[in-house]
Amino acid sequence: MTDGKAQGILRVQGRLIVNERGEKVILRGMGLGGWMLQESYMLKVGPVGPQYRIKRRIEELIGKEKTAAFYDGWLASQTRKIDIDSMAAWGFNSVRLPMHYRLYTLSVEEEPVPGKNTWLEKGFALTDSLLSWCKANHMYLILDLHATPGGQGHDYNISDRDSTKPSLWDSEANRQKMIALWRRLAERYANEPFIGGFDIINEPNWGFEDAKDRNGLKETQNAPLRKLMMDITAAIRSVDKKHIIIIEGNGWGNNYRGVLPPWDDNMVLSFHKYWNPNTEDAIRTYLQLREQYNIPLWLGESGENNNTWYRECIQLVESHDIGWSWWPLKKIGTNNPLEVRMTPEYQRLVDYLTGKGPKPTEQETEEALKGLLQNVRLENNIYHKEVTDALFGR
Repeated sequence: MTDGKAQGILRVQGRLIVNERGEKVILRGMGLGGWMLQESYMLKVGPVGPQYRIKRRIEELIGKEKTAAFYDGWLASQTRKIDIDSMAAWGFNSVRLPMHYRLYTLSVEEEPVPGKNTWLEKGFALTDSLLSWCKANHMYLILDLHATPGGQGHDYNISDRDSTKPSLWDSEANRQKMIALWRRLAERYANEPFIGGFDIINEPNWGFEDAKDRNGLKETQNAPLRKLMMDITAAIRSVDKKHIIIIEGNGWGNNYRGVLPPWDDNMVLSFHKYWNPNTEDAIRTYLQLREQYNIPLWLGESGENNNTWYRECIQLVESHDIGWSWWPLKKIGTNNPLEVRMTPEYQRLVDYLTGKGPKPTEQETEEALKGLLQNVRLENNIYHKEVTDALFGR
């Protein structure tokens, strides 16, 4: 087995992921949660809801122009080359990028010509920059569509979904936009050896058969999910025959009933694991699917727990040749490698946004956001070495 440092395009070989030399690769990675897509809990404003609502509340305080400047500053500050360099130094060999589709294309509602796709340079340029930082460190970059057109489930924060508009599943136009985006990404990176794979839909959670089964935990067929993932795969394969395609089940990436068998011979099955025991029984379903369909597994997301749990989880999955991607690299909070400090000014803004304090002035809001942009930069983060030590069994 290699140390996992990038050695050409990854591929599937039976139940393993291997590099171009045919050596087994165990992906050890981190998800860049909060960069392209803010989740409210990472900013301590959970009651506010999805990113579009956070943005709207900030606009009410400082106006659209200054809010847009803040979000440009966020994208320039939250993840930089120093973050990826640090991850490599700590021992990670891969990065999972949670993408927001709105950085790459307009929403269906905004398109000037219905059915056409307007491509935005912002998202592609950010991805290119991140890829260059990964290359410099011989790390694999895994693209993960976290916020899909319309939103892929009832967990609004993870997809920035606006429930007043058609979801991904309620709109053919949204699905076609998603397929087109993946084709565009695959075409751009078709021959890129440092792209580790395409994680085509993050944590779908939807009841197709029963609307009361809101998160798809009891779903038995998952027919719309399977069809969409097959259509996306066909679009990717029309321009890229080489890269691994990663699939996720319903119910936040765990319900695979009706999704399999695989429809591509270079495919990896991802599962997400939070807040459950680190026992064989906890992952038995996925081990059985691996045996039945001769497909590799990847723990595409886990974290938000304590260091003992982290160490035990990773020991469990690596004993079965399963790689992993932890979540997230940084947030306002302690159980991740990097902690973003709170300023008193930002705390007052949080108090207002969560209904616990008075409305700040425009100047006070600007000061709070300016401090947040400073503190989200790695050199101003608190590094929790005990977390990375736990992840690597040190």
